[in-house]
Amino acid sequence: MDYRECDDVIKDTSYYGHSQKLGGISMVTHLGQVYTDYSNGGFKVTDVHTDFGIEGDGFFVIAFTDKAGNTSAKLTRDGNFVLDSQGYLRTKDGDYVMGEGANGEPVKIKLDPTQQASVDTDGRIAQNGQIVAQLKITDFSDYEYLKHFGENCYIPVEGAETITTNAPIQAGYLEASNVQVVREMVELISVTRQYEANQKIIQTYDSALEISANRIGKLG
Repeated sequence: MDYRECDDVIKDTSYYGHSQKLGGISMVTHLGQVYTDYSNGGFKVTDVHTDFGIEGDGFFVIAFTDKAGNTSAKLTRDGNFVLDSQGYLRTKDGDYVMGEGANGEPVKIKLDPTQQASVDTDGRIAQNGQIVAQLKITDFSDYEYLKHFGENCYIPVEGAETITTNAPIQAGYLEASNVQVVREMVELISVTRQYEANQKIIQTYDSALEISANRIGKLG
């Protein structure tokens, strides 16, 4: 059998149901899914009265303004808010935090910056013993209809269905990351080991190809 005949045999050899040529590698590993884990993270105490955490499902609503000056509603779990000089509750990026009006419509939250404010677990903001605003919290029946927007924000896409939520609001707290550091480190080590094993397989395969091309190919 000469080299040409040997090459024909290799072409006819099937691997995982596909015809393989000399030098081909079967890519049997693929990315199955990219997803967002919406489970709650732990809370850290800040004792800042404009910091809020949602203990459960739901999102704060903010009026996001882009560089062109266009404003639209966005969703966030980041409750690290501040009061501006006029008393409006804003995000760290300067976007308005929305409250809930008498008819459920979103309205800007304006407080007296000279007075201390208190917030109960229902999101009602009080000053001088009077309810002056209500944080607007919204939730969705299926988070698959939410899309990342950046800057810790999300936007609903077509098909998103809003639902009510009774998740308590914790004032003076911020929600931390829900990533389990120890678990992620263990998984990272496991992936590294798998990568090293695959690398050795490729090196072995490369050596076998070198022998096939430079030695066996010269026979006959």
